[in-house]
Amino acid sequence: MSPHSPTIRYKRARFLTHLPVDRRYTASHYWLMEEVPGVWRVGLTKFATRMLGELVEYEFSAQTGSTIEIGQTLGSLEGFKAVTSVYSVVEGEFLGVGDGLRADVTALESDPYGEGWLYRGRGVAEPANVDVQGYVTILDATIDKLLQSRHSTGEPDDAS
Repeated sequence: MSPHSPTIRYKRARFLTHLPVDRRYTASHYWLMEEVPGVWRVGLTKFATRMLGELVEYEFSAQTGSTIEIGQTLGSLEGFKAVTSVYSVVEGEFLGVGDGLRADVTALESDPYGEGWLYRGRGVAEPANVDVQGYVTILDATIDKLLQSRHSTGEPDDAS
């Protein structure tokens, strides 16, 4: 994230982050930033990286220059808490994996809105993306659901 990118502070339960206002967000906790018209940089939000835990490995099966579709599995991320698939939120052309991720997988969690982005794509972004205020609504609902399920099972509140 550029030091000049405006952010909003978000806090709910024990989760605190600063969300860049120049991004679009998805309900599956990806962010998108249009670098130039039709070229999207894609990453995971701080919330998503927190849910994965400490990241240890990544793998992309998509090749630079290949055609991608929204919802297509592009690869996977492995953390201490979970393994998850990386999905495309862009329809068009896969432009490659983020340099910061290639250099150090932990950049995804330490700088998710800056050097830790996942991949770039050229084409059309997922149409269901929302602005930062829409993402705040998604986060509120997601965290409330997590808290409710943890309280009903007696688990401690450590999802933040």
